[in-house]
Amino acid sequence: MSDFLKKARVAEQQMRALFPATPLQRNDHLSAKYGADIWLKREDLSPVRSYKIRGALNAMGKVLAADPSRDVFVCASAGNHAQGVAFVSRHFGVKGVIFMPVTTPQQKIDKTRVFGGDNIEIRLIGDYFDDTLEAAQAYCTEAGGCFLSPFDDLDVIEGQASVAVEMTTQLGRAPDLVVLPVGGGGLSAGVTRYLDEVSPQTEIRYVEPAGGKSLKAALREKHPVKLHKVDSFVDGAAVAQIGAYPFEILAHTNPDHVLDAPEDRICTTILEMLNVEGIVLEPAGALSVDSLTDLRSEIAGKTVVCVTSGGNFDFERLPEVKERAQRYAGLKKYFLLRLPQRPGALKEFLNVLGPDDDIARFEYLKKSARNFGSVLLGIETKNPENFEALYARLDEVGFTYQDITDDEVLAEFLI
Repeated sequence: MSDFLKKARVAEQQMRALFPATPLQRNDHLSAKYGADIWLKREDLSPVRSYKIRGALNAMGKVLAADPSRDVFVCASAGNHAQGVAFVSRHFGVKGVIFMPVTTPQQKIDKTRVFGGDNIEIRLIGDYFDDTLEAAQAYCTEAGGCFLSPFDDLDVIEGQASVAVEMTTQLGRAPDLVVLPVGGGGLSAGVTRYLDEVSPQTEIRYVEPAGGKSLKAALREKHPVKLHKVDSFVDGAAVAQIGAYPFEILAHTNPDHVLDAPEDRICTTILEMLNVEGIVLEPAGALSVDSLTDLRSEIAGKTVVCVTSGGNFDFERLPEVKERAQRYAGLKKYFLLRLPQRPGALKEFLNVLGPDDDIARFEYLKKSARNFGSVLLGIETKNPENFEALYARLDEVGFTYQDITDDEVLAEFLI
């Protein structure tokens, strides 16, 4: 047995001081949908609703075991890592100083404070995470504290590997395939290293958000590289550069085994899991389930474990999630309509709508000419094919319109 295996199993046992093993649950809905035996490793049901508590506990515990006098721990995070560090700081009775961007939603700040209680101090610094990280590291040096990385740390990776220890024990056998979400790489590296040793026959697929493919970029260049632009929607996995330590473990990965999930499609998965299964997943937590769509031909008849990595979903985001899901499914579109400024024109337009077409937005923008006005129009329908029929009727009547649903520039300013 390797040293890593021993340490991962010790870490898993130490988790029991804080929480029971997170459930491994067979999901009948997904199993029937994809013709496979699909199980969810519910990291969204940890005390902080993500797996981040594992790495924080293992890393902090090791520091304190080596030097019990260490009493200040520092991190920079706007989400799950902050909550994990807060919870563990209270557990060990040490001071946790948590730096968060000024733009962090109040809900996340409040949850972090609840988990840490009097043992933590929250400092809101910087509009962007890079500024927050720089301030946290500067303070850590000045105060002589211990900086806790969210993923680029061997002890953190070791702690995240406890997910695999529990999963293989709970299943009672090795799964055929495991699907892992990837952000900075701590979870995927830990689980991969463990499975490579205990079950090398188990296949692994990795999933990144389409707007943050840091592992794919690193595999292409054969070293970690910083992405020029990252879509922050999948905030728990939208990382510009995969960690150096995680990449050492993942460097052998076949690039074809790294999938990317479109952000709008992830929204459809969030809603499906919420409405059908009553499971609340944050965007990063839905990555592994979302990728089953791309894996359908590979997983038929196989035992598959998806790690649902987090459930810290702010329900104030639900309208945006629904909006993006509808647009991805082709059930909602936005138009600029050139409406004649004459009596009866609006009624004429309304008569063009089909029985399942619903106006979700109607906003006069300006008069583009003396006899015409520009209208921002949002239409919802029950079937994507209804829009083709609507286009035909608009053309027949002679209305001028422009579909701006996928126009990023116009959508950003108008929608």
